[in-house]
Amino acid sequence: MASMFRALAALSIIVTALLVGCGGGESNVERGNREGVLHYGNGSEPQGLDPHVVTGVPENILIRALFEGLAVKNPATLEPEPGVAKSWEFSEDRRVITFHINPEARWSNGDPVTAHDYVWSWMRALHPQMGNLYAYMLFPVKNAEAFFSGEISDFSEVGVKARDALTLVVTLTEPTPYFLQLMDHYSTFAVHRATIEKHGKFTDRFTQWTREGNMVSNGPFQLEEWLLNRRITMRKSDTYWDRDRVRLNKVIFYPTENAVSEERGFRSGQLHVTATLPLDKIPVYQAQEDSPYRQDPYLGTYFYLVNTKRPPMDDVRVRRALAMSVDRDTLIRSVLQNSAVPAYSITPPGALGYVPPKTFDYDLDKARQLMAEAGYPDGEGWPGMEIVYNTQEAHRKIAVALQQMWKDELNIDVTISNQEWKVYLDSVTNMEFDLARRGWIGDFVDPQNFLDLYLTDGGNNNTGYASQRYDELIRLKAPQARSREERFAVFYEAEKMLMEDMPIIPIYTYTSKHLVHPSVCGLSPNLMDSLNLRYVWLDPDRRSVSEPCEK
Repeated sequence: MASMFRALAALSIIVTALLVGCGGGESNVERGNREGVLHYGNGSEPQGLDPHVVTGVPENILIRALFEGLAVKNPATLEPEPGVAKSWEFSEDRRVITFHINPEARWSNGDPVTAHDYVWSWMRALHPQMGNLYAYMLFPVKNAEAFFSGEISDFSEVGVKARDALTLVVTLTEPTPYFLQLMDHYSTFAVHRATIEKHGKFTDRFTQWTREGNMVSNGPFQLEEWLLNRRITMRKSDTYWDRDRVRLNKVIFYPTENAVSEERGFRSGQLHVTATLPLDKIPVYQAQEDSPYRQDPYLGTYFYLVNTKRPPMDDVRVRRALAMSVDRDTLIRSVLQNSAVPAYSITPPGALGYVPPKTFDYDLDKARQLMAEAGYPDGEGWPGMEIVYNTQEAHRKIAVALQQMWKDELNIDVTISNQEWKVYLDSVTNMEFDLARRGWIGDFVDPQNFLDLYLTDGGNNNTGYASQRYDELIRLKAPQARSREERFAVFYEAEKMLMEDMPIIPIYTYTSKHLVHPSVCGLSPNLMDSLNLRYVWLDPDRRSVSEPCEK
């Protein structure tokens, strides 16, 4: 029932926008082009806007418009460039980074952003009572993990210090090649201490500090309005240090779980950009001349989480049999309209040249043999299993396809259940599932970001998987490697072990898929589908995607 109301709510967004557009004589896009307002489809209604609480892609897009880290990603190259920090330098052994805070950096209430804000915010992000699922992002910092685990309680022992208001010194346990990339991840962002403490304890989750009228942020945009399940409106910040570069006056984000309604909204001029589009529409747009459809490589993997604590999924033979009986080529061709690449590992190929292991293939004879060995010959005695997925038509189609494959090839019955985004997140976090649809998009371009997921008791390890050897490889051996080749060899060994134990069933490697109106400029495709709104503007005179944007 909840999912039905959610679909109707998503549809009502489009209907309301259409009525407004018709009544005023202009569509959202036409009016937005004239007024400098971007209308952006953003997938699910966000879980929240607290950088130290949320974990999803929809939240990432919103928070990176409201906040800024010490460094930001260039949208074209993904290379770190100045954000709150105007510059930084490494010590000779690359274990100490000194960040120099931009003296022009301001919170939206006018307060200066200081190095002390980062010390306090990282203490909050790492505090055991915070429950931050992304706390491990800061584990390269000296003693960060020890503080998070409760092994030490004095945060002054953690390697983050404010030398003065504009100088932040970070000490790492080992040289960390990707550390600067983490500074653009919302889990490392500073938050405004006085605002948070005004609305509760500093470790409280989902308090009113993130609501309109309360939020103080430091990014290119400020929160103006949040109407649940309808829209989130942000206006250009008057206090942002680089405000002269920001050319959009507002951005309006819409929760668009219903991809059919979202695509209709795009066609009727109510959205400049969609989060995705229905799979059956991909060939239609691909066939168009001067098509608004954009499909690009994406550093992400679509997979199913396995609850390894629940029978029958606690048997590795069952897990491997399920993985081997998925015909990924057929799935991608018939269901996904050739918009993805088959995956046999958690790490996408091509992350800095890393090639992941392939420990299995589509092999029905082996899959049936494993099921028989597990006690389910030709499905006999099978106790049943359920797939949980968050509400979206593409997820449903994939679940139905796999349900049918497993019935046809292994003679087992599988049920499927769709859940609204927040309910789904709770189910995954609390491990209330047999199999759960999951996607992981790289937070930084390095295999570490995917392999970190399955550390014992990791914040995003919702499988019950635990391996002391795996932990040692990722946490100890890889950071001590003296070259990229040596480090990648460690990752390969760890990932081979992971995929043999199979706490996940990889399905495919993503591509990013959007519909983009020709008036949208500065939206650079990149491997992480990273959106940096200070580079985006609207050109009302641009009628074709092949035309250059007016500078």
